[in-house]
Amino acid sequence: MRRRSLLAAGPALLAARAARAVPSRVVCVGGALTECAFALGAGSRLVAVDTTSLVPPAAQRLPNIGYMRALPTEGLVALHPDLLLLSEEAGPPAAIEVLRAARMPIRTVPDGAGGEAAVAKLRAVAEALELPAEPMASALAEDWAALDAPIAALPTRPRGIFVLSGSSGAPLVSGRDTHADAAIRAAGAVNLVEGYRGYRPLSPEMAARMAPDFILMMDHALEAAGGPEAVLRMPALAVTPAAAARRVVPMPGSHLNFGPRAAEARRALALALRPGATLPALPERPWLRG
Repeated sequence: MRRRSLLAAGPALLAARAARAVPSRVVCVGGALTECAFALGAGSRLVAVDTTSLVPPAAQRLPNIGYMRALPTEGLVALHPDLLLLSEEAGPPAAIEVLRAARMPIRTVPDGAGGEAAVAKLRAVAEALELPAEPMASALAEDWAALDAPIAALPTRPRGIFVLSGSSGAPLVSGRDTHADAAIRAAGAVNLVEGYRGYRPLSPEMAARMAPDFILMMDHALEAAGGPEAVLRMPALAVTPAAAARRVVPMPGSHLNFGPRAAEARRALALALRPGATLPALPERPWLRG
């Protein structure tokens, strides 16, 4: 009897779903989520983004709500979104509670690192926007996997550190369970900061003991610190082999998003850490042209 009832209700449920409007006023908070929305062809539905949403360039022309961990509740409500797509890193929690109390339609997406996480984000955004994730999700997984053997076959495993900020005081470096750590490992290199999770200041003693061959930084953080020469003069870094070899490697901040460009970012970092090395090109994907 119950099965007959469910079957009878099926057409009505499908009709109700078809009648419901898909989200058309979307606020994206999180660079990877914004990338996914544009890659899925839904960039025109976005009415605002946050400061981490830098790719594609069209995202930078949208209204900006500010820093993802300082959500402006009144400003978000005033935008009248029919979907607030949030990275799990967004906050503070009190702001999200206020938004939920205001009956804002919120969808939170885990912000993991790695190939599987990138595919999961794409699928989650597609589901939230009521769009098909295929064949894009499968292509992203294939591109990531296609780099496994070539990167493993590279003759060197560079050893280094990722510096998050070096503009004042001791530089902050990334330990385990960070996007930077995942990016370095995915590129077939070694993150020498293994004794802790997250980010901590680096002392000269610790840096001398690690002896990194390279210093990896996001390009905007490197610029804020005064450029490579200023970074290499910092006491905690001046004692390293990386400083002696002038090996400061810049990378776009979006390469740590682990969104639809994750495989391309992995390949680019693997080559940046090994000047002169080669890796097979990845297939051209239409969603990477924007």
